[in-house]
Amino acid sequence: MKRNIASFISGLSIGTLGGLIGLGGAEFRLPVLISFFRFSALDAVILNKAASLVVVASALPFRAQSVPVSVFSDHWTVILNLLAGSVLGAWIGASFAVKLHSKTFFRIISAMLVIIAFILLFSHSMRAESASFFAPGFVQTVLGVAAGFVIGVFASLLGVAGGELLIPTLILLFGLDIKTAGSLSLAVSLPTMLAGFARYSRDQSFAVIKRNNVFIIYMAAGSVAGTFIGGRLLGIIPEYILLPALSAILFISSYKIWKHK
Repeated sequence: MKRNIASFISGLSIGTLGGLIGLGGAEFRLPVLISFFRFSALDAVILNKAASLVVVASALPFRAQSVPVSVFSDHWTVILNLLAGSVLGAWIGASFAVKLHSKTFFRIISAMLVIIAFILLFSHSMRAESASFFAPGFVQTVLGVAAGFVIGVFASLLGVAGGELLIPTLILLFGLDIKTAGSLSLAVSLPTMLAGFARYSRDQSFAVIKRNNVFIIYMAAGSVAGTFIGGRLLGIIPEYILLPALSAILFISSYKIWKHK
């Protein structure tokens, strides 16, 4: 029970951190699963993906309160464009992950956390509205599929929703405003994560969910509650303080995971 309570509290804290910047917090949850709860790299990624699925699924109705559902039908071509690459990328990323040696997997996770830390520092400085660098057409479509593929691989290897990569892509490639991009990223994330989850379910390592089902329920519940709380506190802490602090957390986590045994 103490472990389950610790799981809920960590999920609540991480969800609140993520909610403060409009994310689910999976990037911060993964280092906790590895460093604090001592899961192996693959087990941590699978458990992180399970919790992330719950958070993303619950975020859709929360988001619908501020963004009309029609935004999805208005931009269905953009969603399909990214999904054409991300679903395949998620499947391939998960297939690659289950074959990795644990030490190699730790190093890959560490490097990816550094990438996310830099994205946190710079991508949120984008204007609320941004014109696309590419006119709608063949080039934009091809780039959308390619970007989706990379994001799908990234999401599968970390067990995250990929919002930190999807939102800048939707803004810079498709010229969407940041509010719309945040909602569409959820619509792309959910099928992408399900694809990766389906691939992981075919591996024997997937049994970690059955062994830790109560633990992950507590963590997912805490993450959902934290994301909601963080969303209500959005804007209270200035971004010029919050983002460098969160990036520093990721840099430290990356170093610890790199050295993790």
